[in-house]
Amino acid sequence: MLMKGVTLRGLEVFAALGSTGSVAQAAELTGLSQPAVSQQLRNLETALGTELLDHGRRPMVLTPAGRGFLARTEAVLSELRLAQSELTVMDLSELTTLSFGIIDDFDNDLTPRLVTTLAESLTRCRFKMITAPSHEINDALEERRLHIAVAASTGELREGISEYPLARDPFVLVAPRGAVRNRQNIMESLSGLPFLRYAKEQMISRQIEAHLSRQRLLFEERFEIGSHLALMAMVARRIGWALTTPLGYMRAGRFHDDIDVFPLPFTPFSRTISLFAAADWADRVPRDVAQTMRQLVRSQMIDPAVSRLPWLAGQLRVLEE
Repeated sequence: MLMKGVTLRGLEVFAALGSTGSVAQAAELTGLSQPAVSQQLRNLETALGTELLDHGRRPMVLTPAGRGFLARTEAVLSELRLAQSELTVMDLSELTTLSFGIIDDFDNDLTPRLVTTLAESLTRCRFKMITAPSHEINDALEERRLHIAVAASTGELREGISEYPLARDPFVLVAPRGAVRNRQNIMESLSGLPFLRYAKEQMISRQIEAHLSRQRLLFEERFEIGSHLALMAMVARRIGWALTTPLGYMRAGRFHDDIDVFPLPFTPFSRTISLFAAADWADRVPRDVAQTMRQLVRSQMIDPAVSRLPWLAGQLRVLEE
């Protein structure tokens, strides 16, 4: 039994403050007002009888006690969110067939969890799942080879297809570790390295190129890479720099020690990851799966990304209906 004064909301507020050091950002993450965030932290510290954050510093930093308690708090919240996601999918036992496509950005952590969660509900169903880049997933959905799909959104309304937004995934700049010596002028630091592009047929490439064009930014066309992990490997090997998203960066964990990540040094932009379903499907099934996906995206992708890169707090986020 939790001691009096230790609440789930208090733990969520503390985790947000611990990762950002900012009451304003914690308020945005938790949906509370800034005074409510401060009060929740005071209540938690009073209940525990110790200070978790140094209130006299801006941004606030964890105390030694706070560092230890944050690790436990994040583990508890992660388990609770996973449990919630497993309970969210309702009984799908009436389905006889389901074809599901999912963006390959989720391959490492989220997809295995989703498959097992769905399989437990699809007790009498012929179930097929594929993972692929967004443009292939969207093509398969258009051709009615998939019933439900998770992919990057084009932002366009498509006849006969319903869209359920899941997450906002902002674009970031990735560079070889230590290549950027002046964070105030990132592009100047990278002037001696080429820009590494995704293959032009990929949706992420089209989104990046459209934004660069709007910003009137031109870079030499030398490298065009069809594999996300190969592109991240090239950055890690100091061949060049690239634009990607936090979800893509987190997928390339083996290269994290050799890559630095920065907010864009020009006008920011983001992509939306959505769940799509044929409009003739009963609304309950895709809506339930979308809610499960939001919980999994938060626990398996967003929370670890914000823990590693606290400045992403509030930018990389779940999109609720």
